Amino acid sequence: MSTFAQRERLLLADLLEAEGPEAPTLCEGWQTRELAAHVVVRERRPDAAAGLLIKPLASRLDKAMEEFAAKPYEELIQLIRTGPPRFSPFQLKQIDEASNTIEFYVHTEDVRRAQPDWTPRELDPVFQDALWSRFERSARLVGRSAPTGLVLRRPDGQTAVAHKGTPVVTVTGEPSELLLFAYGRQNAAKVELDGDENAVAKLHESKQLGI
Repeated sequence: MSTFAQRERLLLADLLEAEGPEAPTLCEGWQTRELAAHVVVRERRPDAAAGLLIKPLASRLDKAMEEFAAKPYEELIQLIRTGPPRFSPFQLKQIDEASNTIEFYVHTEDVRRAQPDWTPRELDPVFQDALWSRFERSARLVGRSAPTGLVLRRPDGQTAVAHKGTPVVTVTGEPSELLLFAYGRQNAAKVELDGDENAVAKLHESKQLGI
């Protein structure tokens, strides 16, 4: 049975293939080739991927990224499609869903929304609920360095406190859009911000959101 993570994986692979290796993305400094290399390194080189969070391992991550980015682009796309190696924990459906649903959704939008002719995707309510369920548990992690208090609110009123502090800014939108905002894609997210004018501007321009 297909899962959300598997669906988003294939969507991302198809989109990367269609756009080619030199298309822009929302990830600063990365074109589609670098984004594809990042996805592959994360799944196939956990020793290097740890450099995303552990600064002493950053040089190992950079080296692995360079190695994979140098591979033929078509090979990178195929590695994304086929998924992690046989004995990777990502092979387990529960871990794949928990770890990759948000990852692949965000990176798919990184490619889509960097293109001048992008249009919003129509996401079904079940997928929105799945995104919210996963995001709600990690909201404080991605919002831990926010420069203001940060409350994320769905249109139905459900909320998650991403960062305690004052002044407070409330960001309202569908889970898919709140995700993009909290992961540092503020300019691409379709949300409404409410709060002190200066705090809203500070949060909107912050480079401190995300992991």
